[in-house]
Order: sequence, then C-alpha cells, then structure tokens
Amino acid sequence: MRQIFKYFLLLILWLPFYGISQGFGLPNGKKFEKVNFKLINNLIIIPIEVNGANLSFILDSGVSTPILFNVSDQDSIQLKNVSEITIRGLGDGDPIKALSSKGNFFKIDEIRNFNQLLCVVLDKEMNFSPSLGIPIHGIIGYDLFRDFVVEINYGSQYIKFHDPRFYKEKENTKSQTLPLAIRRNKAYIDGNVGLNGENDVPVKLLIDTGSSDTVWLFRDEEKGLGIPVQNYQDFLGRGLNGSIFGKRTRLNRINIGEFVLKDAKAAFPDMETFSTLAMTGNRNGSIGGAILKRFNIVFNYPAKEITFKKNRHFGAPFQYNMCGVQLQHNGVRYIAERIADSRGVVINSESTFGDVEILMENQTRLSLVPEIIVSGIRAGSPAEEAGLKEGDIILAVNGKRIYSYKLQEVMNLLNEKEGKRIKVLIERYNRDLLFSFVLKTVFE
Repeated sequence: MRQIFKYFLLLILWLPFYGISQGFGLPNGKKFEKVNFKLINNLIIIPIEVNGANLSFILDSGVSTPILFNVSDQDSIQLKNVSEITIRGLGDGDPIKALSSKGNFFKIDEIRNFNQLLCVVLDKEMNFSPSLGIPIHGIIGYDLFRDFVVEINYGSQYIKFHDPRFYKEKENTKSQTLPLAIRRNKAYIDGNVGLNGENDVPVKLLIDTGSSDTVWLFRDEEKGLGIPVQNYQDFLGRGLNGSIFGKRTRLNRINIGEFVLKDAKAAFPDMETFSTLAMTGNRNGSIGGAILKRFNIVFNYPAKEITFKKNRHFGAPFQYNMCGVQLQHNGVRYIAERIADSRGVVINSESTFGDVEILMENQTRLSLVPEIIVSGIRAGSPAEEAGLKEGDIILAVNGKRIYSYKLQEVMNLLNEKEGKRIKVLIERYNRDLLFSFVLKTVFE
C-alpha cells in the first residue's frame, strides 16, 4: 500500500511540470530535448525507459503504435492493462498474436509519457538484434512525430524533439521545405524517379525511417513503374509477418524537391507481401534510411511540412551487396590467442556483448566474442559460386580476424570495391575452410 501511495505521490508531483495532456511532453517552459542516437545500418537507435526498464528502440516513422519485442532478458518490465490482439504487417507469413498494453510510462531523458499504448510481440523470431549487432527491444514512431517537431541530424547523430509551440524554422538557403501528407498516422512525400531511360515518373512515397533500404517501388506498368531489365531476385528484409523478397535494381535518379540523387538502389517488393494490408492506397512505394541519412531533416507533422538539408553523406556512392551474403550475430564463442606473459581476468565493459578475456598461465588468452554467421546468400553471387553456404561461421576476411569488428564493418570488408579479391576463412562442421572470390558489380 505504501508503494502504491509513493507512486501516486510522484505522479502528482510530476504533473505540474509536464502538464496533464495525453502523449509525450517536456517540462513546462522547456523548448526542446536533445537526444543522441546510434546510426546502425541506416537505422536510428534511441534509448527509451519503459516502466523503469532501459531499452533500445528503432525510430520508425512507418509504425503507428510502439511495438515491444525481444524482452525475454528484461524480467523487470511491468505491463499494464493487457489484452490479446492480432497484428498484420509486411511479410510472407500469417498474422501474429500479440498483447496490447495501456497506461505505460515512457521516458526519453526529460521527455515523459505517462499513458502510452504499446503492443508486445512474444514471437522470438521477431528479433532485429542479430542482424544489427546490438540489442534492440522495439520500434516507435508516430507518437513522437505527432507530439514534437522532430529535427534529425544524421550527420552528427542527434535528434532535437522541439515543443511545436516554441519551434521556429531557421532560414537557410541550402535547405528546402516541402509539403508533408499525413494519412493513417504515416507521412508521405511527393517525388520523381527516373528508370528504364524514360521520362521521370511522379511518385508518392511513404517516409520510412525504419527501413534501412533506399527506395521501394510498387510495380505499375501503366504509370511507368516497370521493373528494369537489369534486376535480380533478393531478400529485401523482414517484416512483422515474415520475410520480404523482391527484385533489386537501380534508378537513373530520384528527385526530392530540388535535390537529385543519381544511380540510387531500388527494389520492387513482391506484391504478395502487401496482399493482406489495406495500406498501399495511392502510394507508389517508400523511401528509407539509405537516402534519408544523406540529409539533416526536420519532420514537422503539426504544420505538415518537412525540411531537407544536405549533409556529409549526400555525395557518398550507394553501396551494393556485391559478395551476395547476409550476416547476423549468432551468440558468442571462445577464441584462443598467444600473448605476452600475463595473468588474470579482463572484462571489456565497452563491448555490446560484454566480452570476457581469461589470461592463462601458459600465455594463452581465451576471449568470449560474438559469433557472426552467414544468414543468407544470393543465388549466382560470387560468394555462392565460390562455395559459401548459409550457416557458415565467419572467422576472417582477407587475413583480418573479424571478432574485433562490428557487424556492419565486416559487411564493408566483404564489399570493399569492385574487382577486389576477397578471401574468407570460415568454420563449417568444426573444419576451417578458405574460400576466395572476386567482387563484381551487380549491374553492367
């Protein structure tokens, strides 16, 4: 009883500083909150406290209600007012069962929400952590974009959540403000794409910060959105309801306002992925993090505007998966190394996976490090033709032991430049095998 009274008293004390309105808010009088984020595989990862538990969320402008998953290691999370629901999302699988929970407390630095609705997915297959290399517990989007003017600085990796009442747009000749359409809690922007060597095609695109890809387009021959001859079938990603496949290709250009990006990657997802969703409407596709990260962006949902300004990523070439493999973390493994005379135990507190090193008397060091495996491989790719297989454990790339590299850094080693010979040391059925192949462009 005393604990309930204490919680109620704290809530009463907080309310005068945050107001009594529903949704996210700042202390009265504070104009904005600055939050640093991690940019991993073009995705924004922000820390959020949920009912007292410290979690990591993907900031996903394509999601309406926050979704929590991968919480098996978070025994302290208390869920309130729970009921069972069914969720339909992208993917080739069936709808999934989930829990709906009301009245949850969300905290992002000084930002508070005392009554947040969220969905909880209990399916262990719904887990982005292995493919990103760090623990990810959920996705959040519309609620934050609705309640703030959200200024995302991809270049310096921070977000400013502005109170709309105090926000004033900065005048800058290098930026451009464009209309933003909000429909069913999602944001859309008009643009133009050039493909097949024909005239530019006007398109309406969902702005999806939760996609690490570049541009997805829905096939529409009448509109001029036909799949170019140069394409290949590929795994595009994973949605709530399973895997997403489609054709990868390349655009001549994409125009967003006055900004032009050339030779951008594009994908045409198999439309069966969207067959159960009444979500396409008059949209022609989506624009993801591989393009968005090239700008510093201000999302102003209240004013239905979005502002773009080039950043240091703008001129970087678009990266293609030339080797043809996908990687993911698969738990941890011990490695042994010869070292100088030393004894003891060293715990690396900076590592995401909490590496432990044991220094033995015989001058051998045992280290517990993340294990990286081949989680998928493209048919006909250089890696597949060389003999690599799904499930292979990556040990080294071109002589570099990969356990000291982050997941995305290993992918960069495997896709360094066209024409480069790649030598990959792998473990398969307790045998070490060496494979070699030459990177080649996916399009001539």
